[in-house]
Parts: sequence; C-alpha cells; structure tokens
Amino acid sequence: MDPFALLRFAHLIGLTLMGAGLIGVFVADMRSRQARDLNLFGQAVSLIGLFYDGLVVPGALLLLGSGTWMIVAYHGGWDFLEVPWLTGMVTLFAFEFIEGNTVTRIYFLRLRRLTRRAMAAGDWTPDLRAVRGEAVPSFTHFLDLPILTVIIALGALRPEDWATFAVGAGLALAVATALNLLVPRLYPWG
Repeated sequence: MDPFALLRFAHLIGLTLMGAGLIGVFVADMRSRQARDLNLFGQAVSLIGLFYDGLVVPGALLLLGSGTWMIVAYHGGWDFLEVPWLTGMVTLFAFEFIEGNTVTRIYFLRLRRLTRRAMAAGDWTPDLRAVRGEAVPSFTHFLDLPILTVIIALGALRPEDWATFAVGAGLALAVATALNLLVPRLYPWG
C-alpha cells in the first residue's frame, strides 16, 4: 500500500473530524446564545465540550501528525516555506491550534465551570453573565470556521502566490468580525 495515500487518508479523516467538531461547536454555541432557560444553556455548553474534546482535538492531532509527516517525507521538510499554499496552510493551522488550545479552550472550560456553579445555585450568576458576554473569546470562536475554510481552499487550489493567502486570511477576519458584531445583536445577553 502507498504510504503517501495512507497519509492523505489520515489527513482527510483528521480534517473531517475537526471540521465536524467545529461545526458542532458553532451550532451548540449558537443554541446556547438563544437559550434563556439555564438547563438548556447548560446542555448546550456541555455539547460544546463534547464536540471540542471528542472531535476537534482528535482531528487536530491527526492533522498535525499526518501533515508533519507528509511535509517531512514528501515536501522537503523546511523547503515547504518556499511554497505559498503550503506555508499558508501550516501558518493558519498553527495559529488555530495555538489559539484554539489557549483562548477558546480556556474560555469554554471557564464557561462550563461557571454554568455548573449556576445550575447548582439554581439561577444565573453574575459571573456567568459576565463571562458569556466576553468579546475576545467570542471573536476567536467565530474565527475557527472561516480559517478552516481558508486552509481547505489553500490545499485544494494550491495557489502559487502570497496574494491568495492574504486575501483568504483577510476574508476570514472580516467574516469573524461580522459574526462577532452581528450575533450578539441577534441574541442579546442579559
């Protein structure tokens, strides 16, 4: 069996897991923003954790392993820095991996902890309301799917110029900014 084909298959499985998980996280987050009942909110927050830990993290680790192996074995190791589409994919993946495991993950863990405390108390707490309204974690969360879309586009189209990477990253930032401004207005918190 062809090792490159196996690596590409593993990469595709990782992409599928991560993509499905990020979509699940997005949908559960949107549901949590609509919920006014604390129990429904708690269920949505639990689903966020389930999708993140059960699909996004394993998918990202599989992508990291298979992608690194393909770069080392088939793209000349550090020579990938001379290929705009590949460098763009690696840069955006590294950014998402770091951001997702710091800002976004820490935020959702804190949100889950405060939700459990509020549920134990039987009512919304001021801490939970304050955390739910934080803009920076919300922005990084809304950035996940647009960045993943740019990563997929770079891998599928394989542009040989840096302009495509720059335009894609700019569009991802614009979409995340628009969502971060629009969604809180659709579902005001508090």
